[in-house]
Amino acid sequence: MRTSTTQPVDVIELQTAVLRRNVEMVRRRGEVYVELDPAEYLLLRTLDDLGPMDIRTLASAVGVDPSTAGRQIGAMHAAGFVDRAPAAEDRRRTIISVTAEGLRRTEAVRDRRRENIRELLEDWSPEDLETLGVMFGRYNAAVSDRYVTHT
Repeated sequence: MRTSTTQPVDVIELQTAVLRRNVEMVRRRGEVYVELDPAEYLLLRTLDDLGPMDIRTLASAVGVDPSTAGRQIGAMHAAGFVDRAPAAEDRRRTIISVTAEGLRRTEAVRDRRRENIRELLEDWSPEDLETLGVMFGRYNAAVSDRYVTHT
């Protein structure tokens, strides 16, 4: 039996499934992530926005396990996208920061992402764009509040 999609939660449930597919389609078909993969972009963008931090804090900020973040940071360090240095207050902790090359690549991906979004939504009103941004922010905050461990 077909379920109704007229209730707001039903519409949102379906549209989040479509959104996930569309985000993946844009990633595969576009040339947005030439310099970085999406995981690298998010980690570097987070470091750029929030500043240098340790692996545990970075992992928490993006909602991944510290071991996952550690592997990703190891690969990005080898590629020259991040630096690692002992924390001044506790030399057992390592502080991660973005290198000039990491920042250059992050900015290149960010610019292509922005242009892609501008093109996709060019006929939307400024008010609709603002509303979408606010709603995405609220949705992401709700997900984070429920599923991300904050340190």
